[in-house]
Amino acid sequence: MSIKRSLTSVPVKLSTFMMLFFILMGTQVFAANPEVSDSEEAISAGKSIFNANCRSCHRLDQKNVGPALRGVTDRHSIDWTKSFIRNSQALIASGDAEAVAIYNEYNQLVMPSHEFLSDDDLMNLLAYVEYGDKADATAAAAGEGGAVAAGGAGVPSEYLTIILGVLVVVLLLILVVLGLIISVLTRYLKSQPLEEDDKEFLEQKFEFKKILRSDAFLVIVTALVIAFVAKTALDELYTVGVQQGYAPKQPIAFSHALHAGQYEIECQYCHTGVEIGKSANIPSANICMNCHMHIQNVDGKDGISPEIAKIYAAVDNNQPIEWVRVHNLPDLSYFNHAQHVAVGGVECQTCHGPIEEMEVVYQHSSLTMGWCIDCHRQTDIRADGNEYYDKLVQLHSGSKNALKVKDIGGLECAKCHY
Repeated sequence: MSIKRSLTSVPVKLSTFMMLFFILMGTQVFAANPEVSDSEEAISAGKSIFNANCRSCHRLDQKNVGPALRGVTDRHSIDWTKSFIRNSQALIASGDAEAVAIYNEYNQLVMPSHEFLSDDDLMNLLAYVEYGDKADATAAAAGEGGAVAAGGAGVPSEYLTIILGVLVVVLLLILVVLGLIISVLTRYLKSQPLEEDDKEFLEQKFEFKKILRSDAFLVIVTALVIAFVAKTALDELYTVGVQQGYAPKQPIAFSHALHAGQYEIECQYCHTGVEIGKSANIPSANICMNCHMHIQNVDGKDGISPEIAKIYAAVDNNQPIEWVRVHNLPDLSYFNHAQHVAVGGVECQTCHGPIEEMEVVYQHSSLTMGWCIDCHRQTDIRADGNEYYDKLVQLHSGSKNALKVKDIGGLECAKCHY
């Protein structure tokens, strides 16, 4: 049972931290070992193992926390590679020159053993390492320049504000020009022979006080004030209980941009309950220590960083880290993470936004009832390969429209309200 769990997104130990961490540095131009299968089935199975145990520290075609892995079987024998993956410390203790060299090169960091992986598991892992996700190699070759170019699309909100300001200035200039034109035309007409009525019209004076005292002006101003007050009151009423944008200060300055973004640690590694229960679970200090018993500093500085020191203090004092909850639903609402993530296949970013880009986590979505209902109305059911939906798909087969959440009771009150 432990092996089966290790091959899915549910992590075992922190094999994630340094699975294959020390497997050879070297050139990334290689001829893949013919002993490694290139079948889609083996690559797919290997990808699951890689994501569960290696992805937090490794990429296939570029360095991350650990070295790039593609081509490892060209740089080492398969038997040596499998021995290193299973128990790197045993190989180092035996005096193996290559293992010792890698161990010393990476500051003698310890990689946990992975003896739970069978030979078939290891060969599938190597199949993915050698043949999987070839598109990653192209992305790595493109370098940071390509990433900057791709990220440059779109107009920042600051620019939009400047554009609107320029438009307002242009409108004011147009009004000034119209005023000058009227002044010039008035002077010209006064110099011409005109009838008495026309002269009287041209010579009449503009009295601003009369406009301010007119009934029409008072009605317009009163209507605008009432409309503004009513709109403000309605907006405030609609935001009661809505915490969109809420970003509380946490006891430890944890960066999702670093962990989930740069290092691509799976959300499920820290939030262990997201696929098996109602709550996603806030990670304990022990989960943090799986990595930080090896990583103690930041930016190459000596000593333990102040934020990481807080984790050590929590463990030493046997006290939980008092994280501040960001996403809050009212007690009258029921939401089950496992139902959405494991069964529905909903990505974390669908509700939580670009979490991998957040230095400080904030509530991205409104999480209102209307927001949830709109999602249930628009979202197609991912029924392919999911036996949970077989009967529902069969019942819906007579319809020409795609099966959506609303078609399986997603709009029923009792689904979310007890």
